[in-house]
Amino acid sequence: MQFDYDLFVIGAGSGGVRAARMSAALGARVAVAEERYLGGTCVNVGCVPKKLFVYGSHYGEDFADSAAYGWTPPPAAFHWPTLRDNKTREIERLNGVYRNLLDGAGVTIMEARATFIGPHAIDVGGATVTAANVLVATGSWPNLPPIVGAEHCITSNEAFYLDAFPERAVIVGGGYVAVEFAGIFQGLGAETSLLYRGPLFLRGFDAGIRQFVADEVRRKGVDLRFNTQVERVERSANGLVAHTQAGEAIEADVVLQATGRAPNTAGLGLERAGVQTDAAGAVPVDGRYRSNVPHIYAIGDVIGGAQLTPVAIAEGMCVAYNLFAGESRSVDYGGVPTAVFCQPNIGTVGPTEAAARERHPALQVFESTFRPMKHTLTGREERTLMKLLVDGDSDRVVGAHMVGPEAGEIVQGLAVAITAGATKAHFDRTVGIHPTAAEEFVTMREAAR
Repeated sequence: MQFDYDLFVIGAGSGGVRAARMSAALGARVAVAEERYLGGTCVNVGCVPKKLFVYGSHYGEDFADSAAYGWTPPPAAFHWPTLRDNKTREIERLNGVYRNLLDGAGVTIMEARATFIGPHAIDVGGATVTAANVLVATGSWPNLPPIVGAEHCITSNEAFYLDAFPERAVIVGGGYVAVEFAGIFQGLGAETSLLYRGPLFLRGFDAGIRQFVADEVRRKGVDLRFNTQVERVERSANGLVAHTQAGEAIEADVVLQATGRAPNTAGLGLERAGVQTDAAGAVPVDGRYRSNVPHIYAIGDVIGGAQLTPVAIAEGMCVAYNLFAGESRSVDYGGVPTAVFCQPNIGTVGPTEAAARERHPALQVFESTFRPMKHTLTGREERTLMKLLVDGDSDRVVGAHMVGPEAGEIVQGLAVAITAGATKAHFDRTVGIHPTAAEEFVTMREAAR
């Protein structure tokens, strides 16, 4: 059978775009369909605008700290429309970059919704196309819990485009998005409460890191309320009121529901192609990202794994090279580094201390906490935490965790060493760069436990 394309990609997020570009570069006839915006969640309503907001939200502290260094800053005033609109202009620029990347690679761009008609046939905005292989890269979408008054709440999608900046913000959730937006709203001047139903946020991260971050976030003025469940949200004369199961009523101008993201598969017509999904709507795949229908692939958030842009990109590379270069690539998920741009930042690579101890009975933990050098003059109480996990039997460093300024930048370099199999002896022989926070990772000599 003759097909219109060798590969049809549904979704032009980071993973889908990379798979499309690389496949085209390998000689395949490729098309990509996108119904919303080029670049997907990360570029438009995720990592990129969020990081810009984090930068913006830190200036209040920076202005205050400058006095200790001899500066007399002018009276500072925050203007939300400037940050919001400058961010939007940058996003629009990046949309154009993604379009040029696809055009330059010879990929056909179809800006319409794509749904399956059959295993090889896809409806794209009313037109039918066929493809030998199809890649589902539709990402995820924020969950909005079905509570009373949910219509009064926003998700992270809307948070990037608010008409007015809130004086009071309530954030519901305990993952990346919730903790990062708590720092953003608080830093930009909102009275901010973060409500999480569990005993401690950032589930899945190292326990020591989670507690340390909770202490630091509280120190910065965020009202953290754990073991707190929002029951309903209602409008009031003064804005909104979030009611908890414990009977508390918290007034706010905005209630942000940051309670997770679900695979974005609803309405794709996967059943018409015979593709199975799990109870959460994710597409189960094998080690080569094939669904139960061998020529239909899926990558990124839609498969229910780590919701990280670089992971989706790596998976997209695997699909391209396996399909059109005869390779047999897969992603090693064991050493995926990540960062949380809360304030202060988290950077982490490798297992938590608890997980590492299960795998390595002779685990050694090297740990250091200190006040960043910058704050020896400012008097600010913010602290940094660094932790190395070492397998005592082999001396190999199996994990690194950090809370502090630029933690993601520092841990990215450590991830290279850990992926390469570096030992604690290698770290000990490495000469530090003085004075930096990062040098602490090569000067810790005594195990804490």
